[in-house]
Amino acid sequence: MLLCSLVFTLILLVVSGNECAVKEVCVGNPGIPGTPGSHGLPGRDGRDGVKGDPGPPGPMGPPGRMPEFSGCNGLTGAPGIAGQRGDKGDPGERGPPGLPAYLDEELQTTLHQFRHQILQSLGVLSLQGSMLAVGEKVFSTNGQSVNFDDIRETCARVGGRIAVPRNPEENEAIASIVKKYNIYAYLGLAEGPTPGEFYYLDGAPVNYTNWYRGEPRGRGSEKCVEMYTDGRWNDKNCLQYRLAICEF
Repeated sequence: MLLCSLVFTLILLVVSGNECAVKEVCVGNPGIPGTPGSHGLPGRDGRDGVKGDPGPPGPMGPPGRMPEFSGCNGLTGAPGIAGQRGDKGDPGERGPPGLPAYLDEELQTTLHQFRHQILQSLGVLSLQGSMLAVGEKVFSTNGQSVNFDDIRETCARVGGRIAVPRNPEENEAIASIVKKYNIYAYLGLAEGPTPGEFYYLDGAPVNYTNWYRGEPRGRGSEKCVEMYTDGRWNDKNCLQYRLAICEF
């Protein structure tokens, strides 16, 4: 048996036919490493690898510039030349028949207003005198002075009636005519069965008065009403000559 620093016994079996051989191998200590060899040449570049998945989005950048304010509108340009007139279109479908004129309330109202305005104009023109419009009323005079019954007849003949104020504005308008002619005027009022109580000529109670201080005081003997030049009222008998003023 061979002795070494470190003996390892290896049993090698050599199979050769039917024979077996046993060999003993002695392994010594490793020797000093040799000098490293030189580096080899660099290898060729490999193929591109498979494209990877997209990475996560990066952080949001800083905001851009602030939006600018709109400028003022410029001056309007001159109008262009009018285009040519287009061709006339086809007529539309015929609408349903309307109501007869006498059943059309809107039409009748309009006709009534026109009729009233025409009568006002005709009445004022026939008097051939001064006129003054207040609201929907027109006051007019021919400048003549007659008694109460003649005034009522004159106004009725031209489609009006004796003027009578129903509010301060109308009273002021009639008073301006009285003052202009400097003649007192009868109003469309009359005393009723009870002394001192006056009514409109259609029998309706009076809703506005402008009596002179202490009037009326005729107590049955003065059944008409006259207006002074200052617009105040006084009860008077109906036979005096007063300025004829009509209303329409």
